[in-house]
Amino acid sequence: MGVANPFHAKHHPSDKDAAATAGATPVASDERVRSESWFKHLLNRPEFAALAGAVMVFLVFGFAAGNSGMFNLDGVMNWSQVAAYLGIIAVGACLLMIAGEFDLSIGSMIGFAGMMVALPTMYFHWPIGLSILFAFVGSMLLGALNGYLVMRTRLPSFIVTLAFLFILRGLTLALSVMFADRTIISGVGDVAAHDWLAHTLFQGVAFKGLFVTLGHMGLLKMLDNGNPLVPGIPKVILWWFALAAVCAFTLAKTRTGNWIFAVGGDANAAKNVGVPVRRVKISLFVLTAFCSCLYAVLQVCDIGSAAADRGLQAEFEAIIAAVIGGTLLTGGYGSVIGACFGALIFGVVQIGITYTNIDSDWFRVFLGVMLLFAVLFNHYVRSRVSTSR
Repeated sequence: MGVANPFHAKHHPSDKDAAATAGATPVASDERVRSESWFKHLLNRPEFAALAGAVMVFLVFGFAAGNSGMFNLDGVMNWSQVAAYLGIIAVGACLLMIAGEFDLSIGSMIGFAGMMVALPTMYFHWPIGLSILFAFVGSMLLGALNGYLVMRTRLPSFIVTLAFLFILRGLTLALSVMFADRTIISGVGDVAAHDWLAHTLFQGVAFKGLFVTLGHMGLLKMLDNGNPLVPGIPKVILWWFALAAVCAFTLAKTRTGNWIFAVGGDANAAKNVGVPVRRVKISLFVLTAFCSCLYAVLQVCDIGSAAADRGLQAEFEAIIAAVIGGTLLTGGYGSVIGACFGALIFGVVQIGITYTNIDSDWFRVFLGVMLLFAVLFNHYVRSRVSTSR
């Protein structure tokens, strides 16, 4: 029999001994890796302020109007519909603000796009589907012109789009008076009801059959005529969800989203590394115009009329929703989901006040206070992020 070599055993320890030695030896922590609590991580998310604000608003109205029907299905549809209209334009405004630009012509574009649908339909007897297509193409071309002028002249987008705010509002008023001799054009809803495209995509509610079935099963409140109190989900809500989902995915998961953050953070640096700054910004101006036109088309088909004062101050409400949602006014930071929460807060408060004894005149005061707190909170978060780097 051979004798085991003690030197061999000494210089070649077994796997068990090596594991024990490794376990006994303390591993030095890497100072470059810093652990962070879940709360601090949540605090650094751009949509955190809007989420916290939405929870607070729901709690307040839960106590103040909990028994008023505000949170019944018909009440939920009311404030969700208001939030959806604002949410559509807030999504576009949010992405453009992340890229470091503003569009103050959003509200005027809503009124002008509504006229582009109503005038050809009622006075030139176009099919309303063709009028809707004309409105989308015209609005997006105007958005491209906005973006081109901003990039070409290097003027602040605030100035260029402020000019378009007055131009489009003036054109809307002048054209409506020229053709209709009044500032409101009615009858579009009846035409839309007989057009497959307009009625299917933009008018009324969806899932009617499902809601009727639920009503007959006793799950929904029924009217005396046998129809459910809530006939379906307003299509504007579905459009809002679809638009928000696409834009949120694009911003968070695609190269285009990275480009948007890059041009908002530092356009010159982004250009130096190959980001198509001009194309990105012009595309986002086109997107805001598309969102404004979508808002107008849904409103015209649903309400049944177009008016010269539609969309008044909507641009400021969209900016407020985006800022409440965590988007910085300086660009480079923001969240589509946060902007949607900002729009939800807007809708809940605007409709919720009518369910309470609070004077509705205080609604604008609340929006101003929410905007101020959102700006302060976003500045605090931005300071934390900058300091931690």
